[in-house]
Amino acid sequence: MPKIHNETDLEYKRRVIDTKSTSFCGAKWYNATIWLGSGQTTSCHHPLPHAIDVKQIEFNPKAIHNTPEKKEQRRQMQVGERPPGCEYCWKLEDAGASSDRVQKTVLYNDEDLDYAFRSDSQEDVNLQTLEIAFDRTCQFACSYCNPAFSSTWVRDIKRHGPYNDLVSDGRGHFTHPHDSSQLYTITDTNPYVEAFFRWWETDLHRTLKELRITGGEPLMSGYTWRLIDWYKANRGQSTTRLAINSNLGFEQDKLERLLDATKDIELDIYTSNESVGRHAEYIRDGLDWDEWIGNLLYLLDCGKLRGLHVMCTINALCLSSLDDFLWNICDLKKKYGKDAINFTLNILRFPSFQSPLVLPTEIKQEACRKLTHLVDNTPDLLHEFEIEHINRLITYLEDVDTPHSGAVGREILQRDFKLFYQQYDQRRNKDFNHTFPDLAEWYDTL
Repeated sequence: MPKIHNETDLEYKRRVIDTKSTSFCGAKWYNATIWLGSGQTTSCHHPLPHAIDVKQIEFNPKAIHNTPEKKEQRRQMQVGERPPGCEYCWKLEDAGASSDRVQKTVLYNDEDLDYAFRSDSQEDVNLQTLEIAFDRTCQFACSYCNPAFSSTWVRDIKRHGPYNDLVSDGRGHFTHPHDSSQLYTITDTNPYVEAFFRWWETDLHRTLKELRITGGEPLMSGYTWRLIDWYKANRGQSTTRLAINSNLGFEQDKLERLLDATKDIELDIYTSNESVGRHAEYIRDGLDWDEWIGNLLYLLDCGKLRGLHVMCTINALCLSSLDDFLWNICDLKKKYGKDAINFTLNILRFPSFQSPLVLPTEIKQEACRKLTHLVDNTPDLLHEFEIEHINRLITYLEDVDTPHSGAVGREILQRDFKLFYQQYDQRRNKDFNHTFPDLAEWYDTL
């Protein structure tokens, strides 16, 4: 077992991670996120993605994970150096909070972690957990997303043109349709997708513990159903758990089809939300709050899932009702059981003007007070990792000044915050002040 009975995260870190190096993380070897539409990969969702060599995957499909960049980062971790791309964790740890290194490493057995630490950093490693996106097809255009991950965002940019004058948008999130994120059309043969299926059908389906499909919206991609068809045609050939990231923004019959097709597969559903009602519908444009809640309840009632997980992207706007949202999750835990549904809080850093750190001190302090009250009054409903996620968010809001190294000054971030949402309102027929009256007075001063 990865953890000794009753061992805390801190005790595990000291026993397993710190005895290897001060920067070791199992995700660099055994986990990957791969965007097959753009031919890019990273070791988890925090570091920036980098390109996969399309020539290498012709003869070595494992190269969609084992890139030269990752191999160099493994070497750095073996000798205690901090890879710059893992800044998210270093910033949290330097602030005295726990980072994701424990959660990303504890997934793997001590023996496999020892092997990773002692192995040649240039070795091709078999994945144990993998998140893939086949393409960017999506019916939502969330405010913190961009055209690289949503076809609806692409239509926004093509119809209205770029968002203007955003000085801090150094990555050009909102300036162009990001055609490089979808290199192949639906009628093309995508070599990255085909490399994945070659690896999957030969031996990846034997070594992989969990395969998680993200997007876009995976249930809108034909490749997702191609993979599900493989499972159906090869029953019992793989023990790989299947997980799907879905925005749950569709009629219930699509969920019924999914559950029927995967009835012999261990299935987890991951969905995203971090606020309630009109706040959620504003932040996650395309979402219908009642439909989302209805689909969540349907999944809880069906009793067919291995797990149901809610991923919260902590941005500036969600703090207005994050505590209400988490209380709603706690109510569901009371009804269905503590383990029936869980949540993670993932702090947004890009686009940096949507970071919660742009908010005035008093609003951040009020959010911390509400979150502390939630933890204090739900001791029997929350898992240790959920409490840890809340506590680290509190530490982040109280002690961290900038969303990432190289971020522009606070005044420029706040200026871009205002400029973005003015244009967002016009394009999406929304009203910031009406939706967020608690932020309106501050917003009008920007």
